[in-house]
Amino acid sequence: MNHVQTIIVMILPLMLAIILHEVSHGWVAEKLGDPTARLMGRITLNPISHVDLFGTIIVPGILLLTGSPFLFGWAKPVPVDFGNLRGGRRDMALVAIAGPVTNFLLAAASSIIFHLTSGAGTAGFSGAVLFPIHEMARYSVLFNLVLMVFNLLPILPLDGGRIAVGLLPESIALPLQRTERWGMLIVLLFIATDLWTYTVAPVIYVFLRILGMRM
Repeated sequence: MNHVQTIIVMILPLMLAIILHEVSHGWVAEKLGDPTARLMGRITLNPISHVDLFGTIIVPGILLLTGSPFLFGWAKPVPVDFGNLRGGRRDMALVAIAGPVTNFLLAAASSIIFHLTSGAGTAGFSGAVLFPIHEMARYSVLFNLVLMVFNLLPILPLDGGRIAVGLLPESIALPLQRTERWGMLIVLLFIATDLWTYTVAPVIYVFLRILGMRM
């Protein structure tokens, strides 16, 4: 595939990984007592409702154009009023973990599709239909594992930070909650430096091996 075809094949799995991650937060929050996401029209697969100019378009675009070895992005966070959750901080952790769990399930399903289409060639019916599906599944596994592992870092406002605040004793959770003001700066440092190589990447490789993937 040429560069344009590769980008086209990457877009759908990336968008699904990002959007379903956010939708799962809103869906679980609604089940636990908070209808905010539903009332604001965010429990939907319509990408327009989830697109964040910086996280969904600019960041992935820059990474693609610069030949980055990984692709990363995010959607507008689904609004959750934690005060409506019936189980307090415990339910906050459940809402937070819904996104990474969804990404793992998508990665697992995509790996099955990848293996089922592994004999697809690049000519005829295989080249027109099966090979693009095979490549989409490959990218879907990678994108979903990246989102899962990265979001599980115990840094606010990432899901891992929410999970930590929800599960840790208040004496630790409250100081951690106050670090959220610097959270995005820390996240950008992870993206821009070798911290990614020593923290997130090794865990992703472990999950790739579990799913029988060689990227």
